[in-house]
Amino acid sequence: MSDFITKRSEDINKWYNDLVIKGGLADYSDVRGCMVIKPYGYAIWEKMKDELDRKFKETGHVNAYFPLLIPKSYLSKEASHVEGFAKECAVVTHYRLKNDPDGNGVIVDPEAKLEEELIIRPTSETIIWNTYKNWIQSYRDLPLLINQWANVVRWEMRTKLFLRTAEFLWQEGHTAHATKLEAIEETEKMLGVYADFCADFMSMPVYKGVKTASERFAGAEDTYCIEALMQDGKALQAGTSHFLGQNFAKAFDVRFMPEGGGKEEFVRATSWGVSTRLMGALILTHSHDHGLVLPPKLAPTQVVIIPFLQAKNPEVSAQLLAKSEEIKTALNKLGISVQIDKDETKRPGFKFAEYELKGVPVRLVIGPRDLENNLIEVARRDNLTKELVQAETIIEHVQKLLEDVQANIYQKAMNYRTEHTKTIDTWEEFQKQIELGGFVYAHWDGTAETEEKIKELTKATIRCIPFDMEISAGKCILTGNDSQKRVLFARAH
Repeated sequence: MSDFITKRSEDINKWYNDLVIKGGLADYSDVRGCMVIKPYGYAIWEKMKDELDRKFKETGHVNAYFPLLIPKSYLSKEASHVEGFAKECAVVTHYRLKNDPDGNGVIVDPEAKLEEELIIRPTSETIIWNTYKNWIQSYRDLPLLINQWANVVRWEMRTKLFLRTAEFLWQEGHTAHATKLEAIEETEKMLGVYADFCADFMSMPVYKGVKTASERFAGAEDTYCIEALMQDGKALQAGTSHFLGQNFAKAFDVRFMPEGGGKEEFVRATSWGVSTRLMGALILTHSHDHGLVLPPKLAPTQVVIIPFLQAKNPEVSAQLLAKSEEIKTALNKLGISVQIDKDETKRPGFKFAEYELKGVPVRLVIGPRDLENNLIEVARRDNLTKELVQAETIIEHVQKLLEDVQANIYQKAMNYRTEHTKTIDTWEEFQKQIELGGFVYAHWDGTAETEEKIKELTKATIRCIPFDMEISAGKCILTGNDSQKRVLFARAH
């Protein structure tokens, strides 16, 4: 099967698309810029969603749902917000179709024009804060901690499956707080939830930091982000968390009476989200020319058992299947998902390649001779190694192996990031390193003009100002002006 996958070294974009399509994750749609998420891909997203949802609820958040359609006037209430999304909005102008008098199907009924156009949500701050003004009157109503699982539409001109599509799935948290300190703590806490999820479940290390002013979310006072490094040396913004201050509260007149009375105050707000873009990150972080590599915690099937069924010897086949079912039952009791491949029409080699393509973490193979010798062949997806294991120890072995695979995948990604993160002090070195790919720590003079000039000259952007970077004075790599701290540069997806 790997013969049908373009080599990553030859064309990484085609390699990526091959893995998405041939790995059964998604397919193109006839709707421009939109995709169909296939069952196998959606099963991975569901695992991501379930774990994140659990983490949100552990931190006190509850789920709700808000309308897909937003009155145009709502977006006009927060000036920077509408400016940030204006070019990406899909607009509903009519509410009815009618048969074409010329017999050419249906047409938009010109008599059914909406009095006010509706925007298909690019994000939900406006409609949510318009609702919150009815829910919040007193400090007793705070904090309000709500999350929404939904789809959004942003009219992208250049699309790529999972990474950038006109419609995508995501979650968006929207919270209201009495004090600035509480809101900032919430913003940082949720960024930590994202970072922990990426490390523990996606086996993907990330840098945490704050965006520059020019890269902030439209309408935010500060935007925090997690940045991951893909195997092509480009960065991917994997999640964001925004401190919105009182901007949306003022735009929608959301006030509360503080404890002890006195004058009403505007609440403080946050919003935070991750999307199906994480699926693209998963592929680009771990996979290779043989196919997908999935961390066991997110794999729809963690173990596949392939018995060498004998069409001419049903008695042996029955014994192989019985052993397979015995192992499956025992692993299922440990919460491990198992599939037994009972297809007798495909050769074993084809099956091996198929499950490698799909990224199944562990493969067990049982043949007649293995059954006689009480052995099982175990193959691990992360490094393509095989070994023979005594059947009586297979359950404990597989359980430990899945933990090892999860950890090994993370360590491999961490090693790659470490090897491709450089500290640079001169403009010449900076240009050279950006061409090679990876993250670059370098000094920047703090001006938007310099930030834009560096982007123009190298296509590299400031991914974030990392939280854990020590403050150390230096000189800006481009202008030579004073700088108090290094920032993280990279070219990005």
